[in-house]
Amino acid sequence: MNIEKIEKNGTICAVVRSDEVVVTDPQSALDLLMTAKYDVGTKNIVIDKRLIKEDFFILSSGFAGEILQKYVNYGGRIAIYGDYSHYTSKPLHDFIYESNKGHDVFFVATEDEAIKCLC
Repeated sequence: MNIEKIEKNGTICAVVRSDEVVVTDPQSALDLLMTAKYDVGTKNIVIDKRLIKEDFFILSSGFAGEILQKYVNYGGRIAIYGDYSHYTSKPLHDFIYESNKGHDVFFVATEDEAIKCLC
């Protein structure tokens, strides 16, 4: 895993890059947030959805809720980018829609859009 520091408009974002899944459970998600905080100096995480275990996108698993609650509790913000078009779950689509109206969690199509959401 590699974390790239991006700074725009006086705000720092940590762009996560990896060839393998990085977020596999709530603890690995929290570890990522703390690594970004201490190594890059930010709690703004930009990550490709492919680097997150697929269970995250099955809302009934509780995985997304647990991770996002930890991020909010620790002052973290996250923008997850990728293709969401193949998901047919109405609750997931509603969750994405509502998240994108807030200030802490975003689901967008591209890395550039994700950076714009947080920086």
